[in-house]
Amino acid sequence: MRLQLALNVRDLEAAIDFYSKMFDAPVHKRKPGYANFSIENPPLKLVLFESADAEDRINHLGVEVFEEGEVGAATERLRSAGLSALVEDETTCCYATQDKVWAEEPDGLRWEWYRVLADSETFGQAAPELPPSFGEPERGCC
Repeated sequence: MRLQLALNVRDLEAAIDFYSKMFDAPVHKRKPGYANFSIENPPLKLVLFESADAEDRINHLGVEVFEEGEVGAATERLRSAGLSALVEDETTCCYATQDKVWAEEPDGLRWEWYRVLADSETFGQAAPELPPSFGEPERGCC
């Protein structure tokens, strides 16, 4: 598993240049208005959304898992703890088909636990339809 940090950036090319140098890592996936890095050390999935007008620079946080059943286990843990959880199975988001579950922390920051099932040539949903307790999501789904 590895942590995910999804950021809204004003200038995607400048951000790609900066983070490539900062982590000494190449871009893993690059699409219009979107890029991600799969960094081994530290284990991090860094996602960049070009969004010059975004109020917040942090879009959302996440945990990427790699084994079947890990998203389901996270869903059960969240629900058992009394937390709202929004499940999305086989959803296309951020140029990938994924299984995921969303939760929102008390100050409104969105978290997702997800597993990539396959790459996609389409971005997919702009953002999930979260229950009212989740607030209004920014652009970005993964």
